[in-house]
Amino acid sequence: MSQQGYVAAPPYSQAQPGMGAYQGGFGSGPTQPLYGHYGGPPQAFSAPPAGKMHLSVLNITFFFFVYLDVHSFSGIVRLENSLHKMCSFYFLVQGLQSPPPPASSVVQQPFQTPPPSTMAPPQMPPGLQSPHMSPLMSPPQSPPESMPMASQSMAGTSMAGMGRPFPGPPPPGPGGFQQPGQFGGYMAGPQQNMPGAFPGAQSAMAGPPQKKLDPDSIPSITHVIEDDQVKQGGQVFTTNIRGQVPPLVTTDFTVTDQGNASPRFIRCTTYSLPCTADLAKQCQVPLAAIIKPFASLPKNETPLYVVNHGDTGPVRCNRCKAYMCPYMQFIDGGRRYQCGFCNCVNEVPVFYFQHLDHMGRRVDFYERPELSLGSYEFVATLDYCKNNKPPNPPAYIFMIDVSYNNIKSGLVKLICDELKTLLEKLPREEGMETSAIKVGFVTYNKVLHFYNVKSALAQPQMMVVSDTAEMFVPLLDGFLVNYQDSRAVIYNLLDQIPDMFADTAESETVFAPVIQAGVEAFKAAECSGKLFIFQSSMPTAEAPGKLKNRDDKKLVNTDKEKTLFQPQKGVYEQLSKDCVASGCCVDLFLFPSQYTDIATMADVPSHTGGSVYKYSNFQIETDGEHFLRDLRKDVQKSIGFDAIMRVRTSTGFRATDFFGGIYMNNTTDVEMAAVDCDNGVTVEFKHDDTLSEETGALMQCALLYTTIGGQRRLRIHNLSLNCSSQLSELYKSCETDSLINFFAKSAYRAILNQPLKNVREILVNQTAHMLACYRKNCASPSAASQLILPDAMKVFPVYMNSLMKTAPLVGSTELSTDDRAHQRLSVMAMGVEDTQLLLYPRLIPLHNIDVNSEKPATPVRCSEERLTDSGIFLLENGQSMFLWLGQASSPDLIQMIKLLLITLNLFLDNPLSRKVRSIISGLLEKRSNSMKLQIVRQKDKPEMLFRQFLVEDKGLHGGASYMDFLCYVHREIRQLLT
Repeated sequence: MSQQGYVAAPPYSQAQPGMGAYQGGFGSGPTQPLYGHYGGPPQAFSAPPAGKMHLSVLNITFFFFVYLDVHSFSGIVRLENSLHKMCSFYFLVQGLQSPPPPASSVVQQPFQTPPPSTMAPPQMPPGLQSPHMSPLMSPPQSPPESMPMASQSMAGTSMAGMGRPFPGPPPPGPGGFQQPGQFGGYMAGPQQNMPGAFPGAQSAMAGPPQKKLDPDSIPSITHVIEDDQVKQGGQVFTTNIRGQVPPLVTTDFTVTDQGNASPRFIRCTTYSLPCTADLAKQCQVPLAAIIKPFASLPKNETPLYVVNHGDTGPVRCNRCKAYMCPYMQFIDGGRRYQCGFCNCVNEVPVFYFQHLDHMGRRVDFYERPELSLGSYEFVATLDYCKNNKPPNPPAYIFMIDVSYNNIKSGLVKLICDELKTLLEKLPREEGMETSAIKVGFVTYNKVLHFYNVKSALAQPQMMVVSDTAEMFVPLLDGFLVNYQDSRAVIYNLLDQIPDMFADTAESETVFAPVIQAGVEAFKAAECSGKLFIFQSSMPTAEAPGKLKNRDDKKLVNTDKEKTLFQPQKGVYEQLSKDCVASGCCVDLFLFPSQYTDIATMADVPSHTGGSVYKYSNFQIETDGEHFLRDLRKDVQKSIGFDAIMRVRTSTGFRATDFFGGIYMNNTTDVEMAAVDCDNGVTVEFKHDDTLSEETGALMQCALLYTTIGGQRRLRIHNLSLNCSSQLSELYKSCETDSLINFFAKSAYRAILNQPLKNVREILVNQTAHMLACYRKNCASPSAASQLILPDAMKVFPVYMNSLMKTAPLVGSTELSTDDRAHQRLSVMAMGVEDTQLLLYPRLIPLHNIDVNSEKPATPVRCSEERLTDSGIFLLENGQSMFLWLGQASSPDLIQMIKLLLITLNLFLDNPLSRKVRSIISGLLEKRSNSMKLQIVRQKDKPEMLFRQFLVEDKGLHGGASYMDFLCYVHREIRQLLT
């Protein structure tokens, strides 16, 4: 199929006409989300006929052993010295012929079993030790002793007889998963030009096992990242080709917008959609886009152009209301245009008319961003404003808990001192000297204190509201002020606050009334804005929103465990609605020393586009700088307020489900009190008709928001995708990093309604289903012992296994309930780059870095096997940072790096210190959150915390190693193919 889509003369692209008939609206509201996707009647897999491609064998043969130990509750894979089953992996590389199908990674795994009672179990070779697999990832029951040899098929073994790791279908529920069945949908035969058989497969299996499987021989994320950086790093990615797969999120590249939105704004799980719903059911690859409408752009990329059509506003399709974009085709000499989304023919407004050139393109094509670019902004008219009035500039209100704990720890003084300098750096419109954002201040414990900081005052004035049941703002004039005008009064206030409450003994606090006060303040000022709340503990004072300790470890690993993640209903549910209606975003900074019920306290931030930061057992000496870096990033980040987002699509498919820090009042409008550069919204699509290979599929994300300068704007992102009736095209165009973002958010929402074991089972099931579909339809016929992975998804099992070992999905009483709830809510608002890093941390060796090289340090695989006794390693995942010191590393080197990284000491000036300082500073600057550096020595007790981030190894709290998981997924695929 042509990859050109709509291609015009360089450097821009032109839309093609003809999108098919339009169907009004988006259809009926979405049904309950189906995590298993596209379920259908189970179909038997038949062996595909021979393809037209050839396989060549790498000279690599490694062996390892698996012993299946079946327990009453579930099977547990154990790799032990006494083994019952043997398996080996053979890695093959598929040679490509024209036209090239997706490349694959091929793993061959013959199972050989000794005859019963006649042969002792083989002994494990020396040195082969692997951690036990947790019940979280337990395999089916051991097959009968009459297990066929490698050269025989598995056709005689049914899935039902093999057992499931987590028996029983998951119950359906709101936002939950639905069991996909064995393998839903009709399974089509193999596609044309698929890889052929490997004639030497069986002969290659001959011979006894000889050595342990080399971890370097299985797909590696670090190698994939490095290879993509070599191929596409430093290159220019031009967006003038439909369905073009972008470089990985980890690759450094420059984007030139020529008709499609930059991948910094939109990434998709696949860039080639299946033409029919039946094909989508077959492959079970989720069709989704991860949208970061406010993503930051590098300095070498052009900021979005702003288009102002005056009082007439942006040009839109009369039928589907899509905004003018490169996919509109001008006809009739430029007097009319055909909508690329619904095919409706519209009259061109008189003010917008322009003649067409000899190619049928408007002569002002390059002068209008909305005709030639994938992303741009329109200035909105009063019709897009509340009450048809221009909005006021937004405001920031700083609300400080002045109870005993925060005063004693020194936190209140730390915040006040920081605000004196931080308020000078409030975000401002480009080209403006000062920020238009107004500021206000509140302190609270059991009661609330509002401060009048009007510029005309010599001293700030305090007003106390003790009736927290009926919250109101006691003053209007002087509460929200321009910082530059009232700087002297604000400085005075920030100096006085720590002293005013220095002798407080009040330990109880309120929380819901604090948020309500912010909402009332924004309503009174007729503006939107953000609340920065600094809270020390769970609100226990008598007031609306009072919470009780409901942490119960007995619920872990039961059907009621989901209640630990569910917010308490009532007050906070209504608060979320009120906040979104008023454009009030809530950012919560928590400093707890015990359980605080984050699942409930973070409910309002998670529905208003806000963030939650948590600093357990806060101490200024060790946590102060970490907190201040977070606060600075949060205050200064680019942001829009009072936002509504809608995703429109061309006919044949539609947006059906949304995941993120959002509020949904209906099935189509995504509401956010604020949207910043880190907010990612994941959108799932489903078919409602057949898609055309010729015209492809189009999507348009329109975000209506208020700027920090108080202007109402529309930010538009457009993207065109290919459509194909060949599953091979879909798999070739898949993006693993986007897929795992979708699966993480789907799973984290599902645990609100389903037992964890069911959610974990469905994750494994769908992984096996996707890979089995590829094996059946896109790969050559080969021995069942071969594990064949699509090249674009060859590291997907690594990410999936890592996801299943994250705190929210691990049922362990050793994990903090608050930490699990916090991670769940954080991931729901993440973009692709953040989930990629979270699920596969960077492990960087510092002991052998080249101090003279400008190239960044190369990470190694996240496994204990990569650590050395004499080494020093830095590990980071965007949330945490560790410095691991080997027990045999140089004492002088340890001392130097300790001093450097703890204090970022500028007096240490040698090549190594400069290089390490550059690495650590670069990481802290690049990540959306600050990271607290934790130093661990090899074999010391704190090392256990570090080891849980080595995601290729067995999980500390349960979960398989990457090797074990790959073997288990292979087994599941074989069952599906029989």
